[in-house]
Order: sequence, then C-alpha cells, then structure tokens
Amino acid sequence: MPWSTPFDEPIALHRGGTLVTLQQAADYIMKLSDDAQQEARWQIAVEHLINAAETGGGWLMFARIAMLRALNGDG
Repeated sequence: MPWSTPFDEPIALHRGGTLVTLQQAADYIMKLSDDAQQEARWQIAVEHLINAAETGGGWLMFARIAMLRALNGDG
C-alpha cells in the first residue's frame, strides 16, 4: 500500500489542518522534536503507520487510531 493512501476519514489537528494520508501523518511525526518522537505514543503511531504501508488492510484503521491517541496524549 503506498504512503499516499488516505485514511478512511481525515485526522483533524487541534491547531487547524488535517492529516489525510499515511505520508502526511509520518511527516507530522518527523517534524516533532526528537524527544517527542521517542515518546511511546508516537513510537506506537509510527509502528502502525509502517504496518499500514507495508500490509494494508485493517492496519490503516489501526494507524488512524494510533495517530488520534498520540495527538490526544493517550499513551
């Protein structure tokens, strides 16, 4: 599944904007500070994004959920 694959529903960001694709979500995480990227919630999100890109299927939904949880601080 390509990184350009869209989520079933876009992810709204608290400060405006949305994450529509796996690539946009990955880019968002890469723009975080190194310390933030090492937090468990973001590591889980990265793992699920990679699984979605490599495997597809239900992983796309899990990646979206992981991103929502990470954005909301639910580690």
